[in-house]
Amino acid sequence: MCERNNFLKISLLIIFFLASTIFSQPQKFGLAIHGGAGNIKRENISPEKEKEYLQKLDEALEKGYSILESGGSAIDAVNSVINILEDSPLFNAGKGAVLTEKGEAELDASIMNGKDLSAGAVAGLKHIKNPINLARLVMEKSPHVLLISDGAEEFAKQNNLEFVDNKYFMTEERWNQFLKAKEKVKKDEIEKHGTVGCVALDKNGNLAAGTSTGGMMMKKFGRVGDSPIIGAGTYANNNTCAVSATGHGEYFIRLAVAHDISNLIEYKNYSVKEA
Repeated sequence: MCERNNFLKISLLIIFFLASTIFSQPQKFGLAIHGGAGNIKRENISPEKEKEYLQKLDEALEKGYSILESGGSAIDAVNSVINILEDSPLFNAGKGAVLTEKGEAELDASIMNGKDLSAGAVAGLKHIKNPINLARLVMEKSPHVLLISDGAEEFAKQNNLEFVDNKYFMTEERWNQFLKAKEKVKKDEIEKHGTVGCVALDKNGNLAAGTSTGGMMMKKFGRVGDSPIIGAGTYANNNTCAVSATGHGEYFIRLAVAHDISNLIEYKNYSVKEA
């Protein structure tokens, strides 16, 4: 298992988290992750299911740790960690994402490199197996930052990214939640949280952050939250911090939360905890 004192592990429905270039204890590299399970209330998670969540988070942590320990980049660590969480049916990202009002998955993701402030993001995807991979392609192989929907998928096709049928993302558990959610829409009782994310610091002192999500259960009108918005749900700057956020996206967008945290550190000399 990984050396736990080298990691901060935050799992299941945390409002937001961040990591800085200097952690509370001196170390050469670091990693932090979060894994939101979508509209599943904490009290409804059985001990067995919680064990599954923690095992998958451990797997993701160990993958990121091995990359960083061997001298790999923060970007590679973030990308690989989120791939594992996207491929798991447990989390609200990739396979297992919550469903829209129409009963289909629409996925968003973003990634940012703190070394040069390069960033890539995608939104409204319906057929890309790993949205974080497409976000990285946008960052590294296009002059843009954010691509959406059909245009983003056309870009993915040109770059030979893996496509899947939209039904790939749907699990029996999510479908049952969708059916129950339809009954609760008028009462506004639907839980509205859940993303996966990772921030990393590599041995070269470079930071990276990434976030991936299926968004809100029963979302409509092409709603996009903070996860693919650089400066709201994701941000990384070697001079300050790396942030991956999860919560009610509209608030994070209005307040540019991730960027604001970085600004407080850079311009007011706040510690990460204070920011």
